Amino acid sequence: MTTPTPRPHPGPHGHRQGMPLPGGHLPGAGPEPADPALVRAEVGELLAELAAGAGHADAGVDLIRRAKILEQAHDVLVEALATVDKI
Repeated sequence: MTTPTPRPHPGPHGHRQGMPLPGGHLPGAGPEPADPALVRAEVGELLAELAAGAGHADAGVDLIRRAKILEQAHDVLVEALATVDKI
């Protein structure tokens, strides 16, 4: 008697995560590429917010606030990179 090997469970869209879908490589199949101007504007706003609040709070609180803003800017950039076609 052997122990059954667990099978991967389908993801929320009915397919295994990490497994490409048929036709996923075709133009128009994935998300639209991010608009560089919008990405720059969004990151620029976050960086302006970063500079605007500098020195107005306790050093520990300011450090946490700055870390959250930088994390938001990082998330914007990561999401934009995820839309780029990887060759």
